[in-house]
Amino acid sequence: MRPYAPWLLLLALSACLAAPARPVYTNHWAVRVLGGPGEAARLASAYGYLNLGQIGNLENYYHFHHSKTMKRSTLSSRGRHNFLRMDPKVQWLQQQEVKRRVKRHVQSDPHLIHFNDPMWSKMWYMHCGDKSKHCRSEMNIPAAWQRGYTGKNVVVTILDDGIETSHPDLIQNYDPLASYDVNDNDCDPSPRYDTSNENKHGTRCAGQVAAKANNSNCIVGIAYNARIGGVRMLDGDVTDVVEAKSLGIRPDYIDIYSASWGPDDDGKTVDGPGELAKQAFEYGIKKGRKGLGSIFVWASGNGGREGDHCSCDGYTNSIYTISISSSTDNGLKPWYLEECASTLATTYSSGAFYEHKIVTTDLRHGCTEGHTGTSVSAPIVTGIIALALEANPLLTWRDVQHLIVKTSRPLHLKADDWKTNGAGRKVSHLYGFGLVNAEAIVMEAKKWKKAPTQHVCIGSSDKTPRDIPAGHTVHTTSVSNACANHYEQRVVYLEHVVVRVTIEHSRRGDLQINLTSPSGTESQLLARRAFDISNEGFKNWEFMTVHCWGEKAEGEWTLKIQDTPSHMRNPERKGKLKEWSLILYGTAEHPYNTTGFHHSRSRMLEISPSKMESSKAVIFQSQMEVVEEEDEYSGPCHPECGDKGCDGPNADQCLNCIHYSLGSVKAGRVCVSSCPSGYFGDNTAKRCRRCQKGCETCTGRGRDQCTSCRRSFYHHQETNTCVMVCPPGFYSDESQKLCLECHRSCKNCAGDPDKRTLCKGGLSLLGAGCVPECQPGMYFSKGARKCERCHLSCQTCAGPGKEECIQCAKDFHLHEWRCVPACSQGFYAEEVPGLPYKVCTRCDDNCSSCEGSRKNCVKCKEGFSLQNGSCITKTCTDAGKTLCELVKSNKLCERKVFVWLCCQTCLMAG
Repeated sequence: MRPYAPWLLLLALSACLAAPARPVYTNHWAVRVLGGPGEAARLASAYGYLNLGQIGNLENYYHFHHSKTMKRSTLSSRGRHNFLRMDPKVQWLQQQEVKRRVKRHVQSDPHLIHFNDPMWSKMWYMHCGDKSKHCRSEMNIPAAWQRGYTGKNVVVTILDDGIETSHPDLIQNYDPLASYDVNDNDCDPSPRYDTSNENKHGTRCAGQVAAKANNSNCIVGIAYNARIGGVRMLDGDVTDVVEAKSLGIRPDYIDIYSASWGPDDDGKTVDGPGELAKQAFEYGIKKGRKGLGSIFVWASGNGGREGDHCSCDGYTNSIYTISISSSTDNGLKPWYLEECASTLATTYSSGAFYEHKIVTTDLRHGCTEGHTGTSVSAPIVTGIIALALEANPLLTWRDVQHLIVKTSRPLHLKADDWKTNGAGRKVSHLYGFGLVNAEAIVMEAKKWKKAPTQHVCIGSSDKTPRDIPAGHTVHTTSVSNACANHYEQRVVYLEHVVVRVTIEHSRRGDLQINLTSPSGTESQLLARRAFDISNEGFKNWEFMTVHCWGEKAEGEWTLKIQDTPSHMRNPERKGKLKEWSLILYGTAEHPYNTTGFHHSRSRMLEISPSKMESSKAVIFQSQMEVVEEEDEYSGPCHPECGDKGCDGPNADQCLNCIHYSLGSVKAGRVCVSSCPSGYFGDNTAKRCRRCQKGCETCTGRGRDQCTSCRRSFYHHQETNTCVMVCPPGFYSDESQKLCLECHRSCKNCAGDPDKRTLCKGGLSLLGAGCVPECQPGMYFSKGARKCERCHLSCQTCAGPGKEECIQCAKDFHLHEWRCVPACSQGFYAEEVPGLPYKVCTRCDDNCSSCEGSRKNCVKCKEGFSLQNGSCITKTCTDAGKTLCELVKSNKLCERKVFVWLCCQTCLMAG
């Protein structure tokens, strides 16, 4: 064998192991259990699982582990796991799949402020010490420090591959309460070390945020007095459970979560958070920071060379995350940059090999001058947000996004697609609203008043199927009143806009999708992706744009889908737009003018119409809130105005109403002829008053005065209440949305009165019926209609045979789903926490007999010899120290060829 042959073999095998073509299932389950932690523990014990506890802050969701199931398999598990699925206490169960998540690094006025940190002079993106043309200080970070803001009392955590807690630049600011190791389920987030320093990413990002200043070591963090923690979650199988746990670590303690990773940036993947991770995001937004909302900062992605588009990444495409892009030191587009309409803002980062990179902390107490990609940008913005939270700790998650939009600037960032939207703000698909400005953010944060309540207006879904012919463009429009008739949902001023689409297509990468707002602002929701050859299309995928931020929501929205066929597909096969809907997020009041529309002058926006594109000037002028003080109004009043007159012609300018007044003094009132859904008319006060939560219509404000219910609620007619879950003894009728009574023998039921799900005392559930409960060691025989004894090997059972045991009797062991008095050759009896009996576990592959554990072999198979409790090949060789170290660090010892080549190394690796 040639000296480099093992290296080629290693590289070839590594390539083969790269991306699994099929889903890879783990031996972990997410289970939704009613009844609390005690019930979850009971179920885990009963069915042979280890209960690893509640999944983050998700109530009723638990993490189960089954040690006797294959750790990784391309086939989902059946057999015994179906018993858990069928248990009436289990509402939902999901075997966890491995998700591919990649770290987003790229392969391959100073005279007033000075620090003794040796790399300070090389931090070109923060200060200009050499007056170089390439030096950029436009992010104004030192200016924010000079105003007294350094991140004090703000807690940040880095979701990544761990952080080096003992690093001299991090140890003083390290916060163990903001840290956890999800991969190994302990409290130490330190990275796993290997010869390639693979797990350096988290430590580099942490240094950018909170490296200690003036300690004569390495660099200065942007928020150098903030508390910094780390969640180690990328150095192992990434599943929905792993992500949900990581996103939910101490949301009342941690202020900002920074993530510089995501699905593959390969130009062909469409992926995002799973069901549990979505719930974790929503929990953090609603409950985190004591109700102000957790702040999630995300790197926008590095798939530019592969023609990727970050709108196919469900993390950067979420309204809950702050998606950050990058620019080179010359204000140019980096080669790795992905373009999309969900990017909020930009920071400096690396560019070509000859351009500046970022300096930061590195593994083994080191420093680096080679940190790159959008992985740089997310921690920079995280540090700047920490400065803003010190200036104003009461900022909500939406306030932070408003501040970034309001203070970011295009400056010298070069892009062909800069445009001025209908609210007068310049925005680009490359850079969002431009370069972040730390000084401007802290100054604005200090005086910021809370943004008005977020309203969500869900437009009607257009389910008219439309063909998408190759080489053609399909236009479809939706005229929205922005929920003007529903006060709690009404959106006047936009924040995020989401388009949910379902499209069938034979080659997804040939599609381009654009959305045009009523103000004429066009957002590219999807660009062509040359490498995306998938025929899966999009199923309820949500594209998001921030380009309409501040515009008026009401009017005509146009969706444009263009199919430009590649030479690799049949152009005669048409795609199909099956369904699309529009979701508008925003406020009923102007976010920068909450003192009342008719009682004060509003502030002029920062860009005058004369400096805009001419096509937008008229629209912008019509939407500007410039209200001059006027003389007393003498014109006609709205028909709903009462006898006291009005201040103008509209229904919200009446001094009193004929029928009803809707709204409040703060938000503004409007006269209406009848009250909308969720309200009832108080004839005495002539006001629309709110019904109890959940009521669509009602006769009064009491909980028991509902006459119909909103979607997702059921009407309990006996009590006139609206409930999300019908009480015991009743079942939910989906067609009528009513709670109807169960059969008299049922304590609970599902679907109709005779479909029992829970029986009264003394009865237990069997199939859809209630039968007498049997004593331990007995089962109910359907044929005899009585309790009969289980097989002698069973403690509990589902029938008379020995194959029908659920739990084994005393002195019996579980062996391949049967209860046996002793384990067979090649197996040993292992105690499992939570189980009253032992389980037969297979010895190591080359071992014919073992004791105590699979690694404690006492007899080997033919062709192998016993050494230190392990069986190794009798033709043991050593392929060289370097190769064997690579084999060990890449965990390839289980491969036969490497066991043979490097058997001593593999033996030491276990």
